[in-house]
Amino acid sequence: MAETQYNRFDAPIPGESLTDTPGNAKWEHPPQFVKVEEASEYIWDRLHDDKLLEQVIAMLREGIPVEALARMILFGGFAEGKWTPDLGILLAEIVFKQIIAIGMAAKIKNMKLFMGDQSNNKFRRSFGKFKMLKEKGKEDAGGLSEAEQFVEEMKVELGEPSGLMSKETE
Repeated sequence: MAETQYNRFDAPIPGESLTDTPGNAKWEHPPQFVKVEEASEYIWDRLHDDKLLEQVIAMLREGIPVEALARMILFGGFAEGKWTPDLGILLAEIVFKQIIAIGMAAKIKNMKLFMGDQSNNKFRRSFGKFKMLKEKGKEDAGGLSEAEQFVEEMKVELGEPSGLMSKETE
């Protein structure tokens, strides 16, 4: 697979969608499938197309999570006008199980199922620890409180902030 080069200037002009003729996008028309059974059979048949089946197995072997593949299939079907977002949600568990069945038939060991924790749990734990240390208020011989030491450790772990909205460094 060839990696595409990202061009940040190759994007729609703000408000461009408001000047486009309504009904040009596939998702603006009635979907091809309205029943879960029909849509799931369509997905099953597509997943068993020789070329696509080979790609799915290769991605599972490389550690791509089943959840990521299912999301990709479901969003792609919506974008192509195959189903509505509501039907996509109803299909999620079915597609997940279909991909697992393909992985099991291909005898893929240690198949990764989920993409991982996408929440702010790490931040919440760190913030909770900081708050607890700050309430203790103990200082070491160097004059730094445990909370200040924790902040310094987090700065080292996270590195300096970078990006458009970060503070400028002199």
